[in-house]
Amino acid sequence: MWKCENVEMWKCGNAEMWKCGSVGNGNTKQDCSNPDSYRDQTPISYPGSGNFQYPVCLYLQPEFWNMGDKIIQVTNLVKNYGNFEAVKGISFEVYEGEIFGLLGPNGAGKSTTLEIIETLRQKTSGEVIVDGFNLDNDPADIKKIIGVQLQSSGYYPGLNLVELIELFCGLYNQVIKPMDLLEMVNLKDKAKAKYKELSGGQKQRFSVATTLINKPRIIFLDEPTTGLDPQARRSLWELIKDIRHKGTTVIITTHYMDEAEYLCDRIAIIDSGKIAALNTPDRLIDDLVSTGFERPKEVKKANLEDVFIHLTGKTLRED
Repeated sequence: MWKCENVEMWKCGNAEMWKCGSVGNGNTKQDCSNPDSYRDQTPISYPGSGNFQYPVCLYLQPEFWNMGDKIIQVTNLVKNYGNFEAVKGISFEVYEGEIFGLLGPNGAGKSTTLEIIETLRQKTSGEVIVDGFNLDNDPADIKKIIGVQLQSSGYYPGLNLVELIELFCGLYNQVIKPMDLLEMVNLKDKAKAKYKELSGGQKQRFSVATTLINKPRIIFLDEPTTGLDPQARRSLWELIKDIRHKGTTVIITTHYMDEAEYLCDRIAIIDSGKIAALNTPDRLIDDLVSTGFERPKEVKKANLEDVFIHLTGKTLRED
């Protein structure tokens, strides 16, 4: 049997599909009809600092992954507004170095949950630990290690992008080269432009850039691609993946299921203030299929967004 640093023997109830060779959201799979006879000597990194020596079973629970430590722990979180219970005792963990998605319909409680973790909203009860800091005792320490991109952001209209970055650097007491940060988000040519002069995609990329100024260990992105065209969306997806690749943990909310499936290592689906499911996108889909679920019509090999990108090109265009 295969071994790794943390688990003596891999065990899995459904060993049909194993992820081998490279890491993604289950895009690279190998059919192992006889898992005992298959070994891949190529080390595999799965987000965090460690490596697996052998292939990774998609169906293992998070505690068996060789991921980073738990960077966020939420236990029995409750938020009430008078007699209305918006968040109903939810518990979950986020691991260092992963992209973790919170999905749910409007009013499900996902934004309220994030705002509590971000120290922007008071909780009613429960415990929140962020990188070892307790929300009740150390909110100021939590603020120092997180970056937050809200659904809407307000910036001084008379300042250009370089001046805005310099302003944030002063607030955070950080020394950053504005042009380097703008280059990272593909906005170097807009350095002297004012925020109000940017297109929707440019505004979102700049907003993400400002979350990185204090060199956070965790960033929170609340519906970052809402209202963007397909090219701008995909550009922002790659930026988010690059941020994670450089070691930052990402927490994201979105209403786009394709976005969550492409970006997220794990997803929590929240409905009516409770977590309805929490797992990898692949496992959530496989669990649904195992119930006998079938789509009402045949799934095509491409969708309308693929047509749009094919006809207009993948290169990001600016208004």
